[in-house]
Amino acid sequence: MHLVYQQGFRNHVSTEAIPGTLPQGQNAPQHPSLGLYTEQLSLSAFTVPRQHNLHSWLYRRQPSVSTHAPQILCDYPYFLSANPSSAPISPEPLRWNPYPFASTPIHWLNSLYTYVTAGDVSLRQGGAIHLYACNRSMEQHIFYNTDGDLLILPETGALLIETELGRMRVAPGEMAMIPRGIMLRVQLLDQEARGYVVENYGQPWQLPELGPIGANGLANVRDFDIPVAWVEEAQTPCTIITKLNGHFWQKKLEQSPFNVVAWHGTAYPYRYDFAKFNTLGSISFDHPDPSIFTVLTSPSAHIGIANLDLILFPPRWLVAEHTFRPPYFHRNVMNEFMGLICGRYEAKQEGFLPGGASLHNRLTAHGPDIDAFKLASTETLKPKYIADTLAFMVEGSLLWHPTSMVMTSPQLQTKYAACWQGF
Repeated sequence: MHLVYQQGFRNHVSTEAIPGTLPQGQNAPQHPSLGLYTEQLSLSAFTVPRQHNLHSWLYRRQPSVSTHAPQILCDYPYFLSANPSSAPISPEPLRWNPYPFASTPIHWLNSLYTYVTAGDVSLRQGGAIHLYACNRSMEQHIFYNTDGDLLILPETGALLIETELGRMRVAPGEMAMIPRGIMLRVQLLDQEARGYVVENYGQPWQLPELGPIGANGLANVRDFDIPVAWVEEAQTPCTIITKLNGHFWQKKLEQSPFNVVAWHGTAYPYRYDFAKFNTLGSISFDHPDPSIFTVLTSPSAHIGIANLDLILFPPRWLVAEHTFRPPYFHRNVMNEFMGLICGRYEAKQEGFLPGGASLHNRLTAHGPDIDAFKLASTETLKPKYIADTLAFMVEGSLLWHPTSMVMTSPQLQTKYAACWQGF
C-alpha cells in the first residue's frame, strides 16, 4: 500500500479522496456535491487565539448524528482515566420535555430541580443548571447561596425578585443575576411560573471581550438594570435558608433581613432584557460560531476557554448566501446545555419545546434534525427574519453530569436520536 502525506505541523491542510468534492470559494453550492453533509469538528474552544484554534470542516456521506443508537455501559478495567466519576456519563445526546407544574402549592426554592452539574463547588469550578415550576410565592422564606451566582431565566410567568439591595421584576425574555451571598425572595406575579436557573460556581459573570467587533455590539453595559435600594417595612418573622458547599441550613429570624437603606459598590444584582441584545451574524456567507451570540462569560484559568458561557439565539435576520443557514452538524470539546424560552429553535422541527432541555456533552455529534436539514437545504435563500424564537445555551469546559433524577424522569425523551435517522 502506497501512502501519501502532506508535510507540516498545524498548517492548514486541504485533501480530497474524490477530486472536486471540497467546496471552492463562493462557487460552493448550498448543499455540497455528491450529496455530502457538512460537519465541523472543533477540538478547541471557538475563541482561543488563532494559533491555538483546532477545527476542521468535514464533508461526509452521512453526518455523525446518524450513527446514534442506544448505548450500554461496558468495562475496560486497565484503560483508566484520572479521577473517574463514580457515575458514568453516557455519550448519547439527551433531551427532555418541559418540567411539569405541581398540583399542590410549591414555591420557587422548593421547586428547584437539578438537571446537570459540572466541576466542583468546593473548588469554585463549573456550575449547575436547574429548572423551577412553582405556583406560589416564597412569602416568609428567604434564600442565599454561598456556592455560586444565580442566573434566573423565566420561561413562563413573571417574577418579583426581592433582594437585600433592591427589587427586580423579571419576565420571560429577560434574566436576573443574583451574586452569591445575596439574600433573595421570589414572589410570583402570575399564577404559575417556570424557567431555568444557572448556578455558576466559577469566576463571576462578565461581558465577553469584543475583539475585532470593536466598541459596540452584543450586550451593552448601559442596558443592564441595577435595582435601587429598598427596605421592607413589615417586620414579620422569616426563615433563612443557606446553601453552603451543596448542603442546606436554615434559621429563624424575628424580622426581615431586607433592611439595606443605601449602598454603593460594584457587587450587586442586575437584570437584562434579551430584546436589547445586539445580535451579530454573517452578512455575506457561512454560519458563524455560536461564540458570536455570547451574552455573558465566566472565564477559566485558561485564556479563551470559558468556565461557562451564556449564549443567546434571539429573533434575527438570516441573509447569508451560498450557505446552509441553520447550525451545521458538529462535534466540539465544549459541553452544551440548551433551553427554549419561546417559539421554535431553527435546527429542530419537532420535540424541542419551551421549558424543555437538551444536553450534548463533549464531542457528542449533534445538529439539525432531518426535517430541518431538508428544509434548509432546498429553500430559496432570500433574506428571512426568524421572529418566533428565543433559545439559550450554557456552554462549559467541564462535563455536565445529568442527575439520576432526570435520567429516570418521565420527561426524558428516550427516542431523541431518532430525529437524525434517514440521512
